[in-house]
Amino acid sequence: MSNELEYLGRLVVGGQLSRRDFLGRAAALGVTAFSANALLGNAARAQTPTKGGILKAGMVGGAATDSQDPATWASQVPYTIGRCWGEQMLEVSPAGEIEPRLAESYEASDDAKTWHFKIRKGVTFHNGKDLTPGDVMATLERHADANSKSAALAFVSQFESMKVDGDYVVIQLKEANADLPYVVSDFHLMIQPNGGKDDPTAGIGTGPYKLVVNEPGVRHGAELTKGYWGSDKRGHADQVEVVVINDATARTAALQGGQVDMINRVEPKIVDLIKRVPGVEIRNVPGKGHYVFIAHCNTAPFDNNDLRLALKYAVDRKEMVQRILGGYGSVGNDMPVTQAYAMFPEGIEQRTYDPDKAAFHYKKSGHDGPILLRTSDVAFPGAVDAAQLYQQSAAKAGIPIEVKREPGDGYWSEVWNKQPFSMSYWTGRPTQDQVYSIAYLSKAEWNDTRFFREDFDKLILAARGELDQAKRKELYRQAAIILRDEGGMIAPMFNNYIDATGTKVGGWVDDPNGELMGGHALTKCWVNA
Repeated sequence: MSNELEYLGRLVVGGQLSRRDFLGRAAALGVTAFSANALLGNAARAQTPTKGGILKAGMVGGAATDSQDPATWASQVPYTIGRCWGEQMLEVSPAGEIEPRLAESYEASDDAKTWHFKIRKGVTFHNGKDLTPGDVMATLERHADANSKSAALAFVSQFESMKVDGDYVVIQLKEANADLPYVVSDFHLMIQPNGGKDDPTAGIGTGPYKLVVNEPGVRHGAELTKGYWGSDKRGHADQVEVVVINDATARTAALQGGQVDMINRVEPKIVDLIKRVPGVEIRNVPGKGHYVFIAHCNTAPFDNNDLRLALKYAVDRKEMVQRILGGYGSVGNDMPVTQAYAMFPEGIEQRTYDPDKAAFHYKKSGHDGPILLRTSDVAFPGAVDAAQLYQQSAAKAGIPIEVKREPGDGYWSEVWNKQPFSMSYWTGRPTQDQVYSIAYLSKAEWNDTRFFREDFDKLILAARGELDQAKRKELYRQAAIILRDEGGMIAPMFNNYIDATGTKVGGWVDDPNGELMGGHALTKCWVNA
């Protein structure tokens, strides 16, 4: 009972649970209001930030090809160090609500087509330049350019026009979109001086830390910025550092030995062992992330939908959740959304392992010979083991899969989104529109399955502008069925985010938006004395 209330107390302090709900739960457990309030006070004191020190993260997901250009961020290392030096107009809180950052407020017209964002004053870039609405608009322009290689292009291409009006950036949309605040919260849209048009890789932003060390694939370091506008809630350590440790064993050893204070992607198979290590705490958070096998729908033999269906029926999803995730996750259904999303499409049959159906579709496809699947330790925790499990389950259906283990360095630049059949992960997004727009619309820069369907595009665009929630939900349902039955993504499992922290880390708040507190752990946590 005490452990449960302590946990709930941390949720209250982190803004994830109301005080009223906490007191109600305490009463249900037979705890007096006086004792419950005392416990809550202790939780608040424990969450009082300590200033100073160095906070280090050991992370998988870094490569020599990583860039500080936010438009290109595709893995956790650039994303996490980027959150140290950069900020967007708006952010999504751990509770899934929109929070102001560089835009202190926003408002929409009644038809949700015209949006006004009031840009915060008194904010300075790391190069000494004051933030202006013009910098914000220039950032959006860069990402919205038709020739842009930005992963956010699919989101911002819906902009009809933009202008600066005093302290405001005004965005006119082609069609209504009630989710626009979530769109501009995308982590690729870090606001840069002149939008990053001069040098997008400079790593200059308005965040609490200034980038001082940039060794892609090795380490990244940043120092606290004096005069940071949000210093009451972020930027507690004097220095932060990301050390790239792609090997899971070495990463765990670095945490146990005190070389780093936190690590991402603890492998589920060793969670129980790590829990017994003194001074190490497992941070297990259910979220919207999912592990995937991706096939290019426009490349033989994957351009045949019967072959794609054969590959989908050949996955033993329950076995993967148990053996790869250790139960820290749930079964997927070959679509990128779960019941955690608003307007989840209900009533779609769960696909299960069926060697007979797999064999039927495989024979119908006419394909013969081995199918090459590329994987790597950096694709996701247990990816190589998952590939071998898949190979075994597919073999029972007469489908020969050849597994090729690729090196971690270069996997995201040379294999993912390049090779026709590989393994990857997605962190999920706050809304269904964002999930579908970033990877499944025909013109999406990160359409890693080469899924080009005009009817699917029309459904997503129609849902984006539909203000009737029941109609919008039905549009998403139709889109999900098309993707599930005809797309090139095989999603056997949705994963929890499993990180770990050492004894010095204070201020941790569970955040379902992604690993290491949605990438904010280095900016929001502090070093306990």
